[in-house]
Amino acid sequence: MIAAVSRRSFILTLASAPLFTRAQERSYQTGYSSMMKLGRDLRAALAAERRKMIAEQPISIETSDQPFARPLYLKDGGKEVRGVWISAGFIDLVNRVAHAQAIDTKTEGYLAKYARLLERGVQPVPELPEARGVRFWTDEVLNEQQSNFNSIVGLTVGMKLANHYLGHVEKYRKKLEEPSDVPRILNNLLTREEWKECFAHGVGNALRAGCMTEGAAPLLEALDGMKFRPAWAGYFIPDEVKFASMRKEMERLQTSFLAGNEK
Repeated sequence: MIAAVSRRSFILTLASAPLFTRAQERSYQTGYSSMMKLGRDLRAALAAERRKMIAEQPISIETSDQPFARPLYLKDGGKEVRGVWISAGFIDLVNRVAHAQAIDTKTEGYLAKYARLLERGVQPVPELPEARGVRFWTDEVLNEQQSNFNSIVGLTVGMKLANHYLGHVEKYRKKLEEPSDVPRILNNLLTREEWKECFAHGVGNALRAGCMTEGAAPLLEALDGMKFRPAWAGYFIPDEVKFASMRKEMERLQTSFLAGNEK
């Protein structure tokens, strides 16, 4: 009898216990596995001749806490392997920036506040300020965070894939491989025309993989507003380029794509 009562009480306790929500868990659904899937989607959306140049799994990870996303080029015997190196720090950066953007829709000025922390560069990827409250971890906010994450990754990886098939990696590979105390960033080696072409292809690659541009734009705008950009900013946009000069082109490309006018 005692066992039966205890079992019944246990079942009733389980039935009445609240289910854990994403807000209670306070964790992201976006990470390395999400990036790997996006990488495969981006590759699959390329034209056949371009797709053949890229590894079937384009994304490879390094454990560094310093954020970076750079073209991967390796020779495996007689075979060339092309893809994108991303770091653990890059995943943290994109997750937190995407979350800051989502919070900003509820708390105006939050993204700008976080951008100031990024600009100071005290640590590779600072924690979000005062973000443990449940209201910042609702399903609505986290769905927006995930959309922003996909947008940022789609554009960034889309541009790195374009670097391969547009010939930028081959052209600048020796400079990228030269010993240096400061990692060389391919975007900062491109001519202005090469960068514009890379950007346009990156937007197109992202759109074909289902990644809209709205989530990436706030990050690039935040970089525009920084007096001193962090070292990792060059992986998104060249140091000397302002996103404001590219925004209309990005909007035009997306409008044309959604209207079915892509060539």
